[in-house]
Amino acid sequence: MKVLVTGATSMIGRKTAEELLRRGHDVQILQRGSSDLEVPIFRGDIRDADAVQKAVSGCDVVIHAAAKVGIVGRISEFRDINVVGTQHVMSAAVAAGARGVVYVSSPSVSYSTTPVLGAVSPPARDDVLGHYSQTKSVAERAVLADTRIAAVALRPHLVWGPGDTQLVGRIVERARQRRLALVNNGEAVVDSTYIDNVSDALAAAAERVGVQENLSGRALVVSNGEPRTVASLVQSICSAANVSYAPRNIGLGAAVRLGKVIEAVYKLRPHSEPPLTAFTAYQLGISHWFDITETKELLQWSPRISLDEGFALLAQSFASPTE
Repeated sequence: MKVLVTGATSMIGRKTAEELLRRGHDVQILQRGSSDLEVPIFRGDIRDADAVQKAVSGCDVVIHAAAKVGIVGRISEFRDINVVGTQHVMSAAVAAGARGVVYVSSPSVSYSTTPVLGAVSPPARDDVLGHYSQTKSVAERAVLADTRIAAVALRPHLVWGPGDTQLVGRIVERARQRRLALVNNGEAVVDSTYIDNVSDALAAAAERVGVQENLSGRALVVSNGEPRTVASLVQSICSAANVSYAPRNIGLGAAVRLGKVIEAVYKLRPHSEPPLTAFTAYQLGISHWFDITETKELLQWSPRISLDEGFALLAQSFASPTE
């Protein structure tokens, strides 16, 4: 099977390409930057329909992981990449005669300010917070409603692992600077996912999409299935990195109000990342964990690396950093 992976410079995209290669598939990647992966590389932007068409040509499946993530930037930029770019991928896959698309989405398309306690992949909504979640919600619904080609959306939840510059990197940096803070003492219970389990799930989806009829049109949450408190996760990351765990506490209401003020200030600094927003306040302050039974059954997949095993591997990576 020949698979195109978009956005292979991301941790998820790269790990997925490596897992597909391990399974014996032919892989090519589409990304804006260079890569040391020994696969055919198409340099381009998913906003460029012609570049996407060239990269997809001859592929059986597309795993679409490229996206604008984070909390910084104009809504128009998020829309152009996450919505219009995804439209280009879908149209190119149809034109190339591919049998399916695996879309990398996010659980944040399905909730905003109220807790999620053991739900099974709730539908994507309009009233979600932040440009990223809003545009990913629009794109996911368009992907799953497209009748021209089989498609499935996977929603990896709080992905982390060695080399992660997002969740792990930010927590460690703030701990080192003694700026670590928790909302409501970190009592919210959340899912998280070790990176190898995500790449396994995406590869399994690529092998099944367009072949397994009950997969098309579905949105499936991917996690370790081991919900833990935010405080426990942050403390485990700090311990793995051998940095001090001494967080300050802020209540959810105060965090949301402060986040809105900071957002307003940072609108004047569009290229700087605000330390707190209303979105991140709710992400840290409310519980959100999901039942992944359906995901496991449909993909014939299960997490092979537990959270504790993952934290041990993370500690090894900090103890023996690559040159």
